[in-house]
Amino acid sequence: MQLIVHGGAGDEPDDPERRQSVLDEAASVGTEASTPVEAVVRAIDVLESNPLFNAGVGGAIQEDGVVRTDAGIMTDKREAGAACSMAGVRHAVGVARRVMAETPHVLLAGEHAAALAEGFDIEPEELTTERTRERFRAADPPKTDEIGERIEWVRERFGGADTVGAVAVDEGHVAAATSTGGRWFALAGRVGDVPQIGCGFYASPAGGASATGAGEDIARSTLAREAVRRLEDGEQPADAAANAIDEFEVLTGSTAGVIVLDESGQTGSAYNSAAMQTSTNF
Repeated sequence: MQLIVHGGAGDEPDDPERRQSVLDEAASVGTEASTPVEAVVRAIDVLESNPLFNAGVGGAIQEDGVVRTDAGIMTDKREAGAACSMAGVRHAVGVARRVMAETPHVLLAGEHAAALAEGFDIEPEELTTERTRERFRAADPPKTDEIGERIEWVRERFGGADTVGAVAVDEGHVAAATSTGGRWFALAGRVGDVPQIGCGFYASPAGGASATGAGEDIARSTLAREAVRRLEDGEQPADAAANAIDEFEVLTGSTAGVIVLDESGQTGSAYNSAAMQTSTNF
């Protein structure tokens, strides 16, 4: 099993050493799995459980005070599943996997996705922490139902970019997955790139990619699909990642990162934000 994970592209983290240690643990746990799908799910589960990352516990809080999680997963066989806007669901990638494996659908949303999670024993959890609650209180959240005032509050504060993701390959079989708590101070129910195929995640027989960064801009430019397309055109993973980010920046003027793993196990990563931590384990 060969695996690469990322902890999100964005600002310089407060505690990079601790975060790197958790990323290394996630990569180690993932490579103990027997299939690429199991590898990315196990690796991301470690990150969704740790409040140092914007996924699951400690995720970004939306304007109504709720953390809603999103995730997506895809294999080289074009199997795919995603789930989004799930209040209180820590293990979002586990729900996406269930959508892929157990239903005829690709994407399930909101309370119905959360209900599916409970049906597969993924129980609701408290996802806020004292740190994230204090950040939300300090932002003076709106106390009105008037939509214009709420949108104006969001426009002034909306931001952040971190997600977590993993790509694994074993004997030529590929899986890619991404999970997030979204971006801070978004309108309630906002969904970004992460659960959209080709945007936050993508896989084909050539390899897989997981993207992270400014979600709206990633969605507009289908960043993960672009990185994998470059693998399909014969580029090496390092070049595919770097060229995809270069094109993304030209198109959007925004910031993002991407990790890439090809079917032979070669890795690549690139970002144009202040930081993006990764870990590999073969």
